[in-house]
Amino acid sequence: MRLIQCGLGGMGAHWIRMLRDQSEFEVAAFVEINPETARRRAEEYDLDAKRIYLSLEAALASVEADAVLDVTPPDAHRPVAFTALDAGLPVLAEKPLAGTRADAEAIVEKSSRTGVLHMVAQNYRYSPVAQTVRRALDAGDLGPVGAVSVRFFKGPHFGGFREIMAHPLIVDMAIHHFDMMRFFLGGSPVEIYARSWNPPWSWFQGDASAAVTARFESGAVVSYTGSWCSQGQETPWNADWRFDCADGVLTLQDDRIYVQRRGQTAREEILPLKMERQAQAYLLHEFYQAVTTGTTPATTCQDNLNTVNFVFDVVQSCATGEVVRREQ
Repeated sequence: MRLIQCGLGGMGAHWIRMLRDQSEFEVAAFVEINPETARRRAEEYDLDAKRIYLSLEAALASVEADAVLDVTPPDAHRPVAFTALDAGLPVLAEKPLAGTRADAEAIVEKSSRTGVLHMVAQNYRYSPVAQTVRRALDAGDLGPVGAVSVRFFKGPHFGGFREIMAHPLIVDMAIHHFDMMRFFLGGSPVEIYARSWNPPWSWFQGDASAAVTARFESGAVVSYTGSWCSQGQETPWNADWRFDCADGVLTLQDDRIYVQRRGQTAREEILPLKMERQAQAYLLHEFYQAVTTGTTPATTCQDNLNTVNFVFDVVQSCATGEVVRREQ
């Protein structure tokens, strides 16, 4: 499958490396609006500079392509998606679906109207630990989930657009954890209350810390506390999780999974599932299968709009100080 990759920044470099290991894809062209970034990536990865274009429109006019990979900043996702979908090319896009709720809704409307696939790269679903947690909860022997506690603390120094976002933790990072909540609980929140803040030592301009309480369709209540400017004792990127169920407790701690069943005094460790493909490699294969066979992937933009709504409902609650409710 001939692919045009839009965006050669930090995550763009990661996708370049991922695509080199995928026999299903051939990169027909790249798009990068920053000449210095384009030059640097061409040198680092021995790319043909003649195949790096300043716009997707220019690339489409010059090469034959079957699909588009969008690794641009969130505010560019709508124009990239519209150009690709109008050209009949399916899109695999980095999360978030878009930088605003309105742009996300517009992409979903465009994909639905054109009938062209738009898929979001929610890669945190496709790790061995996430898949194992989901399987353990689905097995049913722990009973229904009543409450979930999630703790996330990291202190990355990315530079670039993330450090000037109004809500960098919520929009660019916690979106992974919110999507995992939907994946683990098999539904979406119907009630959200949230607070965000920025500690005085933070290197982010926007709020890099948040606390969220969400009630889901099933009745389970999730408590989430996170920070992107932590000064120590960090958690894994997956976060640490505790699921309180009717017949026991499941925890994901330091990327290790434990179960303690009701009436037992000891907990047992569950080893992660073996996966042939993980994260972006899984998503690339799923995207390829969807385009070539017509199957529907799990993270279409239509489904992912539920994750985006979760994110922006949290932002809305932070701004208003009020509970945000959605009809079941």
